Amino acid sequence: MDRLTMMIGGVVVAGAAVLAVNLFKAPAPGGHSMTAPDTGALAAGDPIAEVRLPAALSPLARNGKLAFEAKCAACHGDNATGREGAAPPLVHKIYEPGHHGDQSFFMAVQNGVRAHHWPFGNMPPVPGLTRGDVKGIVAYVRELQRENGIF
Repeated sequence: MDRLTMMIGGVVVAGAAVLAVNLFKAPAPGGHSMTAPDTGALAAGDPIAEVRLPAALSPLARNGKLAFEAKCAACHGDNATGREGAAPPLVHKIYEPGHHGDQSFFMAVQNGVRAHHWPFGNMPPVPGLTRGDVKGIVAYVRELQRENGIF
């Protein structure tokens, strides 16, 4: 067997192994999935997710928590748990950094978001937040996510 055939065979075997691992791997710990949960049994305004709080927040996240409470919590719930009928929880695998990077939060605040994962309708832009405010909000949400096993 020549060297090129062996290299191609190795790449094919490695690719098949990666595909198999990704197709058959277990769900992430904590039951997080990229699918929005069924919230049909919840009453309007109920929290959608259970969120464990970190023992302490960084200074940036503490500032972000204040901005979140002022501008985001009315829809996204206290500690980003979401509110049935209003907006999704941000402490959910859908919003992990690898799927919705930090920049997506800046864009959402500035431009709003067209509904695409959840059945709550479009999110309007959020006036009155500076880039520094959003940076703090992102830090706050990411620290909540890490505490809840979302990386």
